[in-house]
Amino acid sequence: MRKLLNEELNRLTVDEYKKVKKIPVVLVLDNIRSLNNIGSAFRTADAFRVQAIYLCGITAKPPHRDINKTALGATESVQWYYFDKTMDAVTHLKTNGYKIISIEQTDHAVMLNDFNPDEKESYALVFGNEVMGVEDEVVNRSHLALEIPQFGTKHSLNISVSVGVVLWHFVCSTSWIKQINR
Repeated sequence: MRKLLNEELNRLTVDEYKKVKKIPVVLVLDNIRSLNNIGSAFRTADAFRVQAIYLCGITAKPPHRDINKTALGATESVQWYYFDKTMDAVTHLKTNGYKIISIEQTDHAVMLNDFNPDEKESYALVFGNEVMGVEDEVVNRSHLALEIPQFGTKHSLNISVSVGVVLWHFVCSTSWIKQINR
């Protein structure tokens, strides 16, 4: 066994990436404090070919040195938009037919492993602030809350980890992985 060289990975150029079909998912970052978490979300969004990232509230915007450090260029490939208020982003997405899903622990949350995305739907996945989580108003206006099952003492994951876990579940639960592998 040997590690593949970068040229053997057949990676898309930024221009090629912008032209290929994306999975019908938008990430909504609700008041994320950490620039590293923002950069990681961009990098993961690139890996799974999401349609866009909506940066909201105090969430910093590219270009920024600390975002770029973890994004590794993904801020150039992934389309992004900024909204002063997360509810404005949610309203915009709802108007355009997206199912709003807050990634949050609520009294009616569905466990991620029990959720099967409908390939005919478009989804907006809302990830909340590192301390406060997803804004209450956003949770209340969501179609659904998804919770990542956890079994330790902390009952929370870093947002960058949550983004990866949720996107991986969405891709593996659909035929979207075939789209990404093209």
